[in-house]
Amino acid sequence: MKKAIIYRRVSTSEQGKSGLGLDGQLATLERFCAAEGFEVVDGFVDVASGKLAVEDRVGLAGALDAARRLGCSVIVAKLDRLSRDVAFISGLMARRVPFIVAELGADVDPFVLHLYASLAEKERRLISERTKAALAVKKASGVVLGNRTNLKDAQAKGREARELASVEFSKKMMGHFGNLREGMSLNAIAAHLNQMGVPTIRGGKWTAKAVSRIQEWAV
Repeated sequence: MKKAIIYRRVSTSEQGKSGLGLDGQLATLERFCAAEGFEVVDGFVDVASGKLAVEDRVGLAGALDAARRLGCSVIVAKLDRLSRDVAFISGLMARRVPFIVAELGADVDPFVLHLYASLAEKERRLISERTKAALAVKKASGVVLGNRTNLKDAQAKGREARELASVEFSKKMMGHFGNLREGMSLNAIAAHLNQMGVPTIRGGKWTAKAVSRIQEWAV
């Protein structure tokens, strides 16, 4: 079987959306690899914006390094899991690490992937322009934009949503901790998670303090 590295990414706001979550991507990638005859030898994850550079995504950087070392491809569920920016996709191609987009098929030419990235970037730009134009029209007609009358309530709801997201993330991460050897120190657990390419909720690297915080949230 052909060896492959799988890569998954969500932004913080996408974690709870159907079809964009890490579990949904994993299911898609597993079906694709089984159908196309790929053996998954490693997997990496990012919880981060698709606008970040490769070096700022611990998971993606790890996936590229592993693929280069093993001489295999990186497989993603959808192209936008890498980025919606055509320059970013072009930069990945320049690194000479082949990547496959499950949604588009195993035999799609890199040039076609570049075209898809260009279309995605154009679509994103048009959506942004339409949104700005619509807001400008509302503002010109005297509509007060934003929820200024309920600012405190909105801030409270925002804090509650962030806390709930942290709790859910912590519960999921405890699954990783449960697979580690009993008696490991917080520093050892943090080092193990970093080596696996598992990011924190903000897409950063693990520390002993971050591990301790996860354990407290999950209780």
